[in-house]
Amino acid sequence: MGEKIVAGGFDLSDRQRYRRKLQQCLAGLGRLLTEKRFDRPRNLMGLEIELNLAGSDGLPRMMNAEVLDRIASRDFQTELGMFNLEVNIAPHRLDGRVLDQLAEELRTGLGYAHRKAAEVDAGIVMIGILPTLNGNDLVSANLSDVDRYALLNDQIVAARGEDFTLDIDGVERLSCTSSSIAPEAACTSVQLHLQVTPARFAQVWNAAQAVAAVQIAVGANSPFLFGKELWRESRPPLFQQATDTRPPELQAQGVRPRTWFGERWVGSAYELFEENLRYFPALLPICDDEEPLRVLDDGGVPRLQELVLHNGTVYRWNRPVYGLADGVPHLRVENRVLPAGPTVTDVVANAAFYYGLVRALAEESRPLWTRMPFETAAANFETACRHGIEAELEWPRPGRGAGLTRVPAVKLVRDELLPLAAAGLDAWNVEPADRDFYLGVIEGRCRRRVNGASWQVEAFHRALDAGLDRQAALAAVTRRYSVLMHSDEPVHTWPAGPGD
Repeated sequence: MGEKIVAGGFDLSDRQRYRRKLQQCLAGLGRLLTEKRFDRPRNLMGLEIELNLAGSDGLPRMMNAEVLDRIASRDFQTELGMFNLEVNIAPHRLDGRVLDQLAEELRTGLGYAHRKAAEVDAGIVMIGILPTLNGNDLVSANLSDVDRYALLNDQIVAARGEDFTLDIDGVERLSCTSSSIAPEAACTSVQLHLQVTPARFAQVWNAAQAVAAVQIAVGANSPFLFGKELWRESRPPLFQQATDTRPPELQAQGVRPRTWFGERWVGSAYELFEENLRYFPALLPICDDEEPLRVLDDGGVPRLQELVLHNGTVYRWNRPVYGLADGVPHLRVENRVLPAGPTVTDVVANAAFYYGLVRALAEESRPLWTRMPFETAAANFETACRHGIEAELEWPRPGRGAGLTRVPAVKLVRDELLPLAAAGLDAWNVEPADRDFYLGVIEGRCRRRVNGASWQVEAFHRALDAGLDRQAALAAVTRRYSVLMHSDEPVHTWPAGPGD
């Protein structure tokens, strides 16, 4: 969730001062871009995974502070809910055996964390939404004891001015309210970072937006919430509704939600940062002492803290990121589309598919986004969230000026996108053995039409057919999922069973 923040009240002048500082930061960013001060191409990628804590009974454990004390590693941090953790993998150069290296680091780190959690009857579960969560788990009392989360909750609640409405109509319908943003904690994701030069940023971001639906189709892993079977990937509607500062009247006026897909292709990173300032009021108007334009006048590089903080409270599925490393500024595209899990192998396969695909699409002479309306990309994203591996997507026909056609996602991936992803990984100089193994996992999911969401749903219905009630079935699915997750066999090879 970003930088550490000390809680405190805001007076009426704080937002005006913060708005002025944001404009100074934006001007500073513009100067850095004009002066070409950004880092050279380094082919760097990074990875973060949000995790759940569950006990041997499959139920959530509200004890991330105790588990983090036992893990005692800066690679692991708190997340929004007391049943959440986050693991961060150091940046890697995207070449050679990087995929196997990532997999080995994740297996080692998650295995260690799981063993430490087991000392207090908890365990690490990588899953988009823990199936056993209920409404009593997702309340403000179960937010992590960190100032940022309390302050963010208070500010979003104050901006909305009333309870949050959760209304997701899927296989079944969930309709309830929450007095806090705690339901957002149910959403655990994988965040894929790619450092890019300013000149390449727009192509990479547009490519990432165009393929977000495909990522969800093959990677969906969040079919349940509060005991209901909803969308195959229920995180996006849940995240949007759980952080929605807009009462119904503002929604009716077309005011943009803070969690959104976007509304257009872009020509630069600057456009996205500028949109964030133009459309979204500050939630955390905390001002830094730095004067960014003076720092630039003195030959330095500003941290742009207000811009970074504000950017972190606008929840784009592909987010622009400004950062500093060794005093040199850089830009990243942060892909936030994927749910966590099911296994390390699956996570790395999803990463391989994404990094290969965006590289290939960003370098096409006739880019995909010039042949696909943005509204189609957004509609595809919702379709994939609803239907997962069974989704049918609108996609440009091969050939110049051929228009769009409707195609099953699995056919699109196998026939067109996997070869592109392979070419992209070759362009990154990823080892062919890694390329073939991890893209082979994606191909296997498409061939068998199985991903994490479809496995969970089938296991759940088998458990019901075996005589378990809904809650017992969801707990059984969670326990079985946890065992298979730690086996690290990819999800499309898992046996389907009643849970135990």
